Amino acid sequence: MSTEDLRFGVVGLGARSKIARHAHLPGAGSRLVAVCDPSEVQRKATLDELPDATAYADHREMLDLKLDGVFLTTPDDLHEDPAIDFLRAGVPVFVEKPLAITTSGCDRVLQAAYESGARLYVGHNMRHMPVVLTMRDLIASGAIGEVKAIWCRHFVGHGGDFYFKDWHADRRRTTSLLLQKGAHDIDVMHWLAGGYTTRANAFGGLTVYGGIEDRMDRSGERFADFVSEDNWPPLSQTGMAPVMDVEDLSMANLQLDNGVYLTYQQCHYTPDYWRNYTVIGTAGRLENFGDGPGDTVKVWNSRRSGYREDADQVVEIPAAEGGHAGADPRLVAEFVRFVRDGGATLTSPVAARAAVAAGYAATTSLRANGTPIDVPALDPALVEYFDRGQTAS
Repeated sequence: MSTEDLRFGVVGLGARSKIARHAHLPGAGSRLVAVCDPSEVQRKATLDELPDATAYADHREMLDLKLDGVFLTTPDDLHEDPAIDFLRAGVPVFVEKPLAITTSGCDRVLQAAYESGARLYVGHNMRHMPVVLTMRDLIASGAIGEVKAIWCRHFVGHGGDFYFKDWHADRRRTTSLLLQKGAHDIDVMHWLAGGYTTRANAFGGLTVYGGIEDRMDRSGERFADFVSEDNWPPLSQTGMAPVMDVEDLSMANLQLDNGVYLTYQQCHYTPDYWRNYTVIGTAGRLENFGDGPGDTVKVWNSRRSGYREDADQVVEIPAAEGGHAGADPRLVAEFVRFVRDGGATLTSPVAARAAVAAGYAATTSLRANGTPIDVPALDPALVEYFDRGQTAS
């Protein structure tokens, strides 16, 4: 096994690009050597932190650098084409979730990886979050029997400035927040349930922020320039995105290929910001109360009763260092190891496609007054290839 540092590039230098810094370990296995963003301000700010890197305005200038891998942390609509370009150039790719903003877009990326043989990895970091791993371990232990239903309530708080003051609010760039944010939770529910969505229906709308008329073009600003916990209550917000045509409230029902049913609810004007999962099985149920270190997952499985706070099992969510409750450094370490050695990973390109496909179908249903929408099947050859760990048969 080579001990030389792997050479990585980063495309898209916004807030999420910081995840790639976990791969900058000069002399210890990997380093960031090239960065890319159309914004000169972003490039200069990044070079201040990575002075030995080279900077580019267009990702296509990086295709011939013989990189060992690249992190794509661009806005969602800019995942698909750059991913395909790098894969076709033989460069392993880390794509920040969601893989793409349409089901067909995901399929194009998977096909490019299949044809090129270049390794594809999707940044579904929640598979490395302690709260999710705790729930998964409890399910695997048989604590609630066979999973039959999962409900997720996602309270996307902070008064809307996270997602309604920039490109996230434009459906041309995200399809919807039901897909953009929901891809995380749908992937988690798929993973816990052991299946993928085959049919979806949903309702929702732009129920609060659409009434705010004060708009502002923030294309020259960074995330920290317009996000503040002082922006409360939601209807007091100003300077919303010029294009704001995604829903701030959505509710989806998903039917899986193994008979499990999921419900996903997302609200962008709650005062609190966290996720609540309830998983119901044939022999009990579990639920998380908080999703960070020191919070708990509770299990009720010993007897019938009315409401009781005294769960039969209480598991504390462990602490871990790093962003997203320690998930980000674990995610990047897995990608770096996958580039160097291959092998199994917690994340899955097929699962990433399934999460987008479910979110896309649900969004289509939502905008068609709840009409149920079937999810198109993925080419079995692609399923087999990625299930083998992206190795030739």
